[in-house]
Amino acid sequence: MTPKRKRLWLVVGSLAVLGFAATLVLTALNDNIVFFYSPTQMAEKQIPPERRFRMGGLVEAGSVKKSADGQETRFRVTDTNKTVDVAYRGLLPDLFREGQGVVAEGSLGADGVFVAREILAKHDENYMPPEVAKALKDAGQWRK
Repeated sequence: MTPKRKRLWLVVGSLAVLGFAATLVLTALNDNIVFFYSPTQMAEKQIPPERRFRMGGLVEAGSVKKSADGQETRFRVTDTNKTVDVAYRGLLPDLFREGQGVVAEGSLGADGVFVAREILAKHDENYMPPEVAKALKDAGQWRK
C-alpha cells in the first residue's frame, strides 16, 4: 500500500469512529430530553401515552383532593384555556397550593390523566417557572 492510500484509510476510519461516537452520544441525550407543555399545547399535540414530559400551569382553585391515606393527591392544572387532571403519589412541596404556579413531570395515562412523578412549586411570591409564565402570557392571562 502506498502512503497516500494509508492516509486515506486512516481518514476514512477516523471519520467512521467519530460518526459512531456521535451517534452514541445523541442517542443517550435523546433518552434524557424532557419537553415542556402547557395544558393547551397538550390538547393540540398528540402526545403518546407513557412519554415523559413536563406540564405546567396554575393549580385550579377548589380542585385539590387528597386520598384517605394522604399519599395520593389529585388536582387540576390550567393555563386558563384548557385544564388537565393530575394524579400524584407522594409528598407535595410545602409551597404547593391552589392558584399557584406548578410544574409537574410525568406522563399522560391512557385515561387522559397526567400521572406526575415529581411536582415543582414556586419558591416565593415573586417567582413563577419561566415555562409557566410564557404559557400564561401566550394565553393572555399573565398578571404580575
